[in-house]
Amino acid sequence: MTATVDEIYHRLHTAYGPQHWWPAESAFEVMVGAVLVQNTAWKNVERAIDNLRQACLLSPQELYEVSIDELQELIRPAGYFRMKARRLRNLLDYLFDQHAGSLAVMFSHDTETLRQQLLQINGIGPETADSILLYAAEKPVFVVDAYTQRVLKRHGWMEYQADYHEIQEHFQANLPADVELYNEYHALLVRVGHLHCRKTPQCDQCPLADLLPEGGLQEPPSA
Repeated sequence: MTATVDEIYHRLHTAYGPQHWWPAESAFEVMVGAVLVQNTAWKNVERAIDNLRQACLLSPQELYEVSIDELQELIRPAGYFRMKARRLRNLLDYLFDQHAGSLAVMFSHDTETLRQQLLQINGIGPETADSILLYAAEKPVFVVDAYTQRVLKRHGWMEYQADYHEIQEHFQANLPADVELYNEYHALLVRVGHLHCRKTPQCDQCPLADLLPEGGLQEPPSA
């Protein structure tokens, strides 16, 4: 990379300040949100979470006991509600089958063991699993989302062919294994992605704009 991970972080933190992410009242709410946010905007997740909160279903036991049909209707604002209801059910089945419904027991496992368990759940991919690990279990795992990939690749800091694991390894190899740092860094990358590094880039006033390589934004190679 032409810019260090430290330089990128300090530029973003200076520009935006602390992000206070993940917005949730409990670790279990983080887990639910990590599933609901798949393929949708956070504002839609907030509406679904609010429905669950009003129904007093934001605890493992209560959500585990609700019918799949009721769950689908409550999370409808998050989109793909039938699929996400099944994925939430899969996550809950894992929690109760493997850990007797206890988040404390679940989180007591070492990071790699827990990550592999989560990835075996139908509907839980690397980003969702790592979001649960970092934001709910408070384990030092760097989350790589679409914004992170777009920012790094457009600036030429990672090859367009780099996959999730390669990007994650780059951050974890160049940063201390610190939960708060990983939390803040990921949130800052989401912020700059949302404001500037959109599908159609908005580079004006972006705190990373002057770090672009000669020739401007890097584009994916032609098929």
